[in-house]
Amino acid sequence: MRLLSIVSALLLLILAATPLMNLQPDLIRLDHILQTPSPALWLGGDELGRSIAERLLLGARLSLMVALVVVSISGLFGIAVGLLAGYLGGWVDQFIMRIVDVVLAFPGLLLAIALAGLLGPGIDNLMIALVTVGWVGFARLTRAQVLSLREADHVQAGHALGSSGWFIARFHLLPLIAAPLMIEATFGLAGAVLAEAGLSFLGLGIQPPAPSWGSMIRDGARFMLVAPHYVLAPGSALLLVVLAVNLVGDRLRDRLDIRAQVD
Repeated sequence: MRLLSIVSALLLLILAATPLMNLQPDLIRLDHILQTPSPALWLGGDELGRSIAERLLLGARLSLMVALVVVSISGLFGIAVGLLAGYLGGWVDQFIMRIVDVVLAFPGLLLAIALAGLLGPGIDNLMIALVTVGWVGFARLTRAQVLSLREADHVQAGHALGSSGWFIARFHLLPLIAAPLMIEATFGLAGAVLAEAGLSFLGLGIQPPAPSWGSMIRDGARFMLVAPHYVLAPGSALLLVVLAVNLVGDRLRDRLDIRAQVD
């Protein structure tokens, strides 16, 4: 778990310190073209002599920003839809779940690629495509949790006391399903980082000259034999971030799983 602590601390440091750094990720230095890592360039230079380390830092900030926005919007929309379907039931539940089934009928990443291709490249269209795919996981989980709780005694007592549906959802249902939703959000964050890198690798995500880990891997693949550091730096960063976020999700699941604690 030391890796988890180190990478998590680095992520927080990047988010907090990157805006304060005097980074020049687009500065072209012809004498640093494909330069190997050195004290002047910690991670070497790219095909235009730009600092890979500085581009990696700014790319981390952009990737994490996209992932946080996508997970936040997907979570809010998916939770609201799942609450509506699970609490009301009947034809409302059937209608919503048919929409969910249609979205799930397509592989998530392929659907995101298709939507990003239709909308055009760019960070805004990238987030729209990822939200369109990402909300269904939150909706299914919320619906399943609400279906198991809506007949509980405290919910029935709320009905008997004349509480509104909004009041019951806000104070009787959401607090009890917060734990699995938090775990879903952490795994969704890792998935969003990977999806953003994948779409940027295909040219459908963050556009040059803004750096993205996916586009850096794509550009570096052309020089893998002469400058392997160009690919290894963003690839390793992507691996560590996704691993750290998944480990956070595993730890949250272990901490919040009451059945595991009882056993």
